Amino acid sequence: MAVDRLENNLKKRKKKIGILGGTFDPPHKGHLKISLEARKKYHLTKVIWAVTKKSPFKNKTLDDLQKRIELSKKMCLGKSFISIRYYEQKIKSNRSIDLINYLKKKFVGYEFFFLMGADNLVNFHKWYKWREISSKCNILVFDRYGYKSKSKRSISFKKLVNKNLTFINFNKVNISSSKLRKI
Repeated sequence: MAVDRLENNLKKRKKKIGILGGTFDPPHKGHLKISLEARKKYHLTKVIWAVTKKSPFKNKTLDDLQKRIELSKKMCLGKSFISIRYYEQKIKSNRSIDLINYLKKKFVGYEFFFLMGADNLVNFHKWYKWREISSKCNILVFDRYGYKSKSKRSISFKKLVNKNLTFINFNKVNISSSKLRKI
């Protein structure tokens, strides 16, 4: 019993960073909820919202980059463990693997968790170097309304589920950036 408590305390002390990337067009409570849930369940030291200028899977964004960063910061007021960052200019890339490689060099000794919604898992196998991402980060996939079965049938899920991909069922927020853009 004492050994279990000691192991749990060591796990909690290990420095862990979550990465939630996206356009955040606009940021919403779902982004915040998965950040809070990941922090609580995996004892993350920090969650980085890596705002991207443009997603390679979307045609355009409604709000400009600076406005999306400001809205994200406003949403995270009082949540000091969440950092809102734009890295593309610094790393000269909008690819997730390049961001992960950069952060792993910057935060040596940290364990990384890549956070995504189940909707992203459906096409994760189309991402640049998706297998390398999965070898460098624990992937936490958060259930989204209407995507559970589709994401669990995806190529990515089948290839990664028994490795370092965890599908997380939780009290979801029925919201998405695409729904908010239509309002």
